[in-house]
Amino acid sequence: MNTGAGAGAGTEARSATGAGTPLTARQLIGLLVDPGSFQGWDEPPADPPADPGYRASLHRARERTGLDEAVLTGAGLVGGRPVALVASEFGFLGGSIGVATAERITRAVERATAERLPLLALPVSGGTRMQEGSAAFLCMLRITAAVQAHRAAGLPYLTYLRNPTMGGVFASWGTLGQLVFAEPGARLGFLGPRVYEELRGVELPPDVQRAETLAGRGLVDAVVPPQELRELVRRTLAILATAGPAAPAGTTAEPTDTAGRPEPEPEPAPEAAPTERPDAWDSVHRTRRPDRPGTRELLRRTAEELVLLDAPGGRDGALVRALAVLGGRPVLVVGQQRQTPEHERPFTAADLRAVRRTARVAEQLGLPLVTVVDTAGAELSAQAELDGIAVEIAHCLTTLLALRTPVLAVLLGQGSGGGALALLPADRVIAAGHAWLAPLPPEGASAIVHRDGGHAAELARTQGIGARHLAEVGLVDEVVEERPDAADEPAAFCARLGLAVGTALDGLATRPEPDRLAARALRHRRLGDLR
Repeated sequence: MNTGAGAGAGTEARSATGAGTPLTARQLIGLLVDPGSFQGWDEPPADPPADPGYRASLHRARERTGLDEAVLTGAGLVGGRPVALVASEFGFLGGSIGVATAERITRAVERATAERLPLLALPVSGGTRMQEGSAAFLCMLRITAAVQAHRAAGLPYLTYLRNPTMGGVFASWGTLGQLVFAEPGARLGFLGPRVYEELRGVELPPDVQRAETLAGRGLVDAVVPPQELRELVRRTLAILATAGPAAPAGTTAEPTDTAGRPEPEPEPAPEAAPTERPDAWDSVHRTRRPDRPGTRELLRRTAEELVLLDAPGGRDGALVRALAVLGGRPVLVVGQQRQTPEHERPFTAADLRAVRRTARVAEQLGLPLVTVVDTAGAELSAQAELDGIAVEIAHCLTTLLALRTPVLAVLLGQGSGGGALALLPADRVIAAGHAWLAPLPPEGASAIVHRDGGHAAELARTQGIGARHLAEVGLVDEVVEERPDAADEPAAFCARLGLAVGTALDGLATRPEPDRLAARALRHRRLGDLR
């Protein structure tokens, strides 16, 4: 059902946000593209509708906006990089989608796919055009099918949701971007507030459909003003361009030498000389130091390019998401921002859903996924049980295990419980020298085994939770030393870890996909086998 209809519903949604009159399609494109680079793709719409009232409404909309439909399409350059654009015009019947509008959008998406261009959609719409009824409503399927084909071709599809984006537009092509950006204060939702009140008899809470609310729940990747969108798009395209075109889904490209012959599988890097195994209980305490570098600091110190994305809970949440260039390679990163005694960050079911979404995007774009583990554990609460935290952990495991792109896990510090396990399925695991992995923190294990917390140190030492022990039994592939503690040498430690990450990504990238997936399956078949 679509109830965000036409100009009336769009005007209602716009005024409810208090965000003011949106930029026109031409104004927004002018903010985004390099001067003089935009080339329009639009052809005149088909025959006018028979209904005289609707025909008059279209005529007035054309006179008011200077456009012949509620969308403007074409291609331009952003920072010198070509990109296709689909920009809605709210002044044209509230940006509503009729059959002619849908056909124009569909053709633009198909052309972008044929020309191998990244596509940026800029919707602002009250939803389906009610004057055209079911025919217009069903055209959302036409647009969605074209978007799906574009993504299946391994091409970037980015969306910027403007105020308002409602109804079938929000429930289809508006939110299908591999990365979804949004205008500050924008009303984004399925059901218009006036219709909600009419149907339910109560007002819709004002913050439910706000862009910032959706970003806090992991449904929007970044909230950014229009004036800053160009730079965000430029950096995003620059990162994605370092990978070259992604192979379409279901295809495998083997690395070849200059003569076109398959390259031999690379020899594994020589392991560093073993060092003395740190005391496990001492390591546990070191990973809890408040000044120890976490995921955000690691990224800021090691990424050549970095676009931080929103995650559930925002900066106060437990998850960090980013598009980055590490070791010269574009990657998507999901990492746990470690907890401090002053600020608990439970790893939630929403975080896990965001991990899975990021993993799927990595696969669509043909990018490696880097996971960073540093958590005292998943959220433990009645609400977490109702949110299905255990089910989300299980789905995270299956998603990462089945991912066709390379997966590199970094055990950065604390690795406790299912919250850590959910991010560990990988082709290769790198660990910091004091990192550890256990079913529970040592205090919790002591409470189970001894019915008190007094044996935590003993259990930490006997359970084999430290990074060196994990490497000895094959659970970790490489240990990056701390000298003596990452907190005492954050710059040098992050540099060493960044170098290890880059080397590992190089090794994974040069391995043919079938071989890498077979090795991943064998790796996980053998995990925990101490014989």
